[in-house]
Amino acid sequence: MNKTIPQEAFDFFKRLEKNNNRDWFNENKKEFKEIEKEVKQAYTQLFEMLSAHDEIDKMKMFRIYRDVRFSKNKLPYKTHFGGSFSRVKPNLRGGYYVHIQPNNESFIATGFWEPNKEDLLRIRKEFEQDDDEIREIIDNKKFKSIWGELVGDQVKTAPRGFDKEHKAIDLIKKKQFIFTKKYTDKEVTSPEFLSQVDTAFKAIRPYFNYMSDVLTTDLNGVSLI
Repeated sequence: MNKTIPQEAFDFFKRLEKNNNRDWFNENKKEFKEIEKEVKQAYTQLFEMLSAHDEIDKMKMFRIYRDVRFSKNKLPYKTHFGGSFSRVKPNLRGGYYVHIQPNNESFIATGFWEPNKEDLLRIRKEFEQDDDEIREIIDNKKFKSIWGELVGDQVKTAPRGFDKEHKAIDLIKKKQFIFTKKYTDKEVTSPEFLSQVDTAFKAIRPYFNYMSDVLTTDLNGVSLI
């Protein structure tokens, strides 16, 4: 039987939004820890579901405490749950993320958040050489019906060394290569939520297979690992 995300998680975060201070949180910490335990069980079940069709290295559920050292926002607590699932490297690349937040702000995300300098150049060089295969994957009708458009930060003009008139410049300009999918509060608390997330993550596989192949070979297709 699937674990569920409790409605209490949303209720707690709505109250925390209005009382985001240490005194209030400490008074209600016991309630939070009970909710967190339930949510962690759901994330753990999703880890097991993903592991049935992918090689998952680890799951990380992020702490509620915000790092305010370099932020203008000095509120001490996050008002959401976040958890990531990493694939086994170096052969498999990419990762999964699940974000639980009230007011219909929940979403899942997958792809490449912060590729290092070498990986980013390798991806751009691949698109420069041939963008047919990646477009075939991300423009597939079934794939698009689940994940929509490729999103992420990008540079304003062509990166250094690339032609701004290149036919794949829309892809080459990207610094992140992410897909996201939003969920309502009602969808998140339903018994089918984890299965729906698992199905969506399974559908990303052609994209991951392609990107993993790119990032483990050189431009001539010779393995780097």
